[in-house]
Formats: sequence, C-alpha cells, structure tokens
Amino acid sequence: MDGALLGEYVLLWLHLLFGFTWIGLLYYFNLVQIPSLKNLSPEAKAEVFKEGSIARTALLYFRWAAVGTVLVGLALLGHRGLLVQALTLSGPTNLRGLGVGCWLGIVMLFNVWAFIWPNQKKVVGIIPATAEEKAAAGRTAMLVSRTNFMLSIPMLFFMEAYSHGLN
Repeated sequence: MDGALLGEYVLLWLHLLFGFTWIGLLYYFNLVQIPSLKNLSPEAKAEVFKEGSIARTALLYFRWAAVGTVLVGLALLGHRGLLVQALTLSGPTNLRGLGVGCWLGIVMLFNVWAFIWPNQKKVVGIIPATAEEKAAAGRTAMLVSRTNFMLSIPMLFFMEAYSHGLN
C-alpha cells in the first residue's frame, strides 16, 4: 500500500469516526434528551447540566466532532483533488450531489457554533442567565438542533449516494 492510499484510508476513517460521533449525538439530543427534559423539574434539569455531567460531556464531543467531521471531510476531498469541484457544485452529477452534502454539513457546523452552543452555554449555566433567558436560549438551541436534525437526512443521503457511485 502506498502512502497516498494509506493517507486516504486514515482521512476516511477519521471522517467516519467524527461523523458518527457528531450525527449520533445530534440524534441522541433530538430523539432522547430533549423529549426527556420536558418531564423534569427545574431542579432536576439543573442536575442534568451541572459541571461534569453526561450532558455537558456530550455537548463537548458534539461540537468538536462537528469541527472534526467537516475539516477532515474537506481534507479528504482535497486529498482526492475534488475539493474545488465539490464546493463549487461543478463536475459530474454525483460530485455536485456530494458538494450539496458538503454544504449542508458546513451549514450544520455553523449552526452548532453560531446558535446551538452559545445558547446552550446559557442553559447549562456557563453564562449567567435569568430563568426567562435560559428558557428562550433553550428554545433557540432546540429549534436550531431540530433544523440540523432535518438537514442531516439529505446530507447523509448525498454523502452516501456519492460513495455508492449513484449519479
């Protein structure tokens, strides 16, 4: 095995590792945690988000897995010489579809860092906020997270369609 192929395998492995972590946590938050929090008292919710909690650890992995997924995915495309074509939606049809998947991932990454995490910092108490501010921040984070959940479906479809050679 030559170095270029080994490099591609490493990048692909990292992209999948980060991607499964990111999207897995996105689905966990939207299908398990958010619905479960509705049934908790304010005191119990505070316990869920305290420092060192599972929820805070999951948020840490969630946001950095998003960064890793996108950066390694872009590096993988660069390694293959497809980055410009994918991001400009040019080239063969399947590469344009992959580009759509890339842009959806980039938008989702932006949502994580520009909307979800800044609002979650209020909800979990990293940034001081009143009860009303926490409620508003929680709603914003939830709505943007739901948006990412919905965007993940076509994003995953376009990524997989390309990898399966669909045109």
